[in-house]
Parts: sequence; structure tokens; C-alpha cells
Amino acid sequence: MTFPPRPWLAGLLASLAVAGAQAADEYSFDAAAFEKKPFELGGFVQFKQEDSALNRDGAFYQLGYFGQPQRASLDRSTATVELTGKLRGGIGTFDFHSHSDLQSDQLGHAQSNVLYEAAYSLRPDPGITLEAGKRTLRWGKGYSWNPIGFVERPKDPNDPDLAREGYAMADADLIYNRDGPLQTVAFTPVLLPVQHDVNSDFGSSGHLNPAAKLYLLYRDTDIDFAWQGQGSRPARYGADFSRNLTSNFEIHGEWARIQKFPKPLTDSQGQVGSKVGNATSYLLGLRYLSENDTTYIAEYYRNGTGYSGQEAGQFYQLVATAFAQLQETGNSALVQRALKLSQGSYGRPNPGQRYAYFRVQQKDALGIVYFQPALTAMLNLDDRSYQVTPELLYTGVNNLDLRLRLYSLRGERFSDFGEKQNSRRLELLMRYYF
Repeated sequence: MTFPPRPWLAGLLASLAVAGAQAADEYSFDAAAFEKKPFELGGFVQFKQEDSALNRDGAFYQLGYFGQPQRASLDRSTATVELTGKLRGGIGTFDFHSHSDLQSDQLGHAQSNVLYEAAYSLRPDPGITLEAGKRTLRWGKGYSWNPIGFVERPKDPNDPDLAREGYAMADADLIYNRDGPLQTVAFTPVLLPVQHDVNSDFGSSGHLNPAAKLYLLYRDTDIDFAWQGQGSRPARYGADFSRNLTSNFEIHGEWARIQKFPKPLTDSQGQVGSKVGNATSYLLGLRYLSENDTTYIAEYYRNGTGYSGQEAGQFYQLVATAFAQLQETGNSALVQRALKLSQGSYGRPNPGQRYAYFRVQQKDALGIVYFQPALTAMLNLDDRSYQVTPELLYTGVNNLDLRLRLYSLRGERFSDFGEKQNSRRLELLMRYYF
């Protein structure tokens, strides 16, 4: 399928040309801007237009559009507002982060209002912080995935910097700095309770879910040790590290072990079972900045909770069998079973076991200040399916980001990216900060 010409695409290119002439404004420094104020409020408004070519042969298209009119494409418009704020008083600080959006496409309209974060913290000493509320913790050194992100919602590897909803918790930061090879020690204990109406998507209710992270800065190497106790989820532990080998070359890694992890499995006939065992996940990566201001990021991710090519193939075969049965007999029981499985671990964005990630981004390309084209690739190493995403980013207009992306997915039948709902998606994003 080819995308028809879009008026907004021409408008974007025209905006880049005009804004490029304004990018050389002189930089001014205002010391007052860095002073802490009693109250701060900021955020952004965003408009995103998506044009998707749907993969009508894909398992997730068939399940997602089951019982709906069939279509070859979908155009979606999304308006988003995110607000962040801080209120300071003495040793206490209250901060919040809200997210609201309104979506419209050929299927209808939808809106959501989510409070990502809202927490009150006390800092009686520079090395002690105590807080309670809804918080997004960010554990791990990986750019695209975080195996030791035990008490946070997973990143979207397509946009790792996106803000995410946190969990209600009580936590603390205890920091000690010293001279010598071991320069900093920090300890972060966490309690993440789960009840029917609190953190219900974290796991089974009735648990406090203790967790902790120990951070060390040792000989210019960042090291973390993380742990989460048995509770709503199986117990797990892990570690990570990050080190600059030179000023422009960094390496990082993560390792996690989950004990007695139950993994749902199905065969091509819809017989569902569960395999329980210890799961090991790890990530190795690097980041390199060239003399020409080109940034390279490469990562290898081994997902111990994921499905092998054969295991995932059984699910995709189940979907094919289910819809063949529906067409022949009108019986949708097997489709309903496949649909339920797709809403669990099989429907995760990256359900496979082994992935490679690569990203390259050029600063001030073609001599245009603040123009940063990039290319991102993600490969499932078990079935050789992949996604390639070229993008154009321009930030030369004050407080305004303009981004154009094209997601292109390729893979054989019964492969990870070959069975996704979309085969291609063109996305224009305009974000204004205030």
C-alpha cells in the first residue's frame, strides 16, 4: 500500500525551511531561571497524526478487528496535554504529572485522563528523601529495555523517552558521599501495596511487595543491585552497570533473575498450560558519539520470560486455525480463546526471547542547526523479523518539536513483526512546551 500525499507533510517541510533561517538566534543566560520557586507549573500540548497500513493477514489484525468492519488502513488523530507541577514548602515538596488525550479515527472517539505521578516528599537532610504517593521509578541502564525495572511499567522501545504511569508506593533515598574509590552509596527501599483498587495491574492483591535498590559509584562505574520480594509477582533480583570507557564511548548492561516464573503456553489447537521455572534476562549495550556528532546506540536483549520462535509460532498457528474453524463452522469458541491469550503475555509489544536494537542519530544534519534525522532498527533474532524506523526531528523553533516517523515492519508468516496489526505507520508529531 502507498500513502497518498498529505497536506500536513508539505506543511512540515515548509516549516523546517522557514524555521531553519531562525535557528541562529543568540543564546542568553538568565541566572534567575535556575532558582527554585515555591510553585512551578509546566508541560506540553501535542498533536499527532498517524496513517497506518494494516496487515490484514496478521494474527493481531484478525484478533483486533474480530467482529468489526474490515479495512486496509486507519487514520488516527490524537491531541495530548501533559501537565507537571511542583509545590515547595520548607523541607516538603508535592509534585504531580498528569496525562490527558483525545483520539479520533474511523472507528470512533476515545479519551483518557491518567495521573502519571502525584507524590509528597520530605528532605530533612541533603542525603535523605522520604516520599509517598504515585511515582514512576526508573531502574536500569538500558536504553530500550530494562530487565531490572521491577517496580515500573515497561518502556515502549519505539519511544523509550515517553513518560509512563507510575505506581502508588512509599519509598526513600538514602545517599552517602565520600572520598576514595567508592565515591557514592545510595539505598532506595520501596513498598508497593496491591489491593483491589490500588496497583491492581501489578499482580495479585493483598501484598505489600517490598523492593530495594543499592547504588554504588565505584571508580567512575555506576553499579546497581536490585531486588523485589515474593508477593504479587514472583521474587526477583538483578544488577546493572554503566561505564564511560572514554568521554564519547559508554557501555552498559543489566542482568535479572526471576524465580518460579509461570509462563502461559498454548499449542496450535488452543490447549493452554503453564511452564514454571526460573527465568534469566539480560541486556548488553553501548553508546558512541563520533567526532561528527553522530550518536550510535546498540543493544542486545535476552528476554527470559519471552517465547521462542517455536512457542510463538504455536500461538500464531492457533489464530490461523481459529479463524479457519470460524469460517467453516461459524463456531467462535477457539477465536475467543486466542483473543484472551493475546491480551496476556502473547500480546506484549516484544514477546520474543532475543532482540537486537540499533539507533543512529545525526546532530545538525545537512548544516541545518537543530535538525536531527535518525534511523532505528529492531530485530527478532529468533525468527529474523524486524522493524525499521527512519525519522526527522527539528527543534529549532523555541519550545516546539516537530517529528516525522515511518515505521516499517517485515517478517514471514508466524513471525513476531510479520504478525503485528500494522505493516507500516506514518506519524507526524508536533509538541509545544510551556
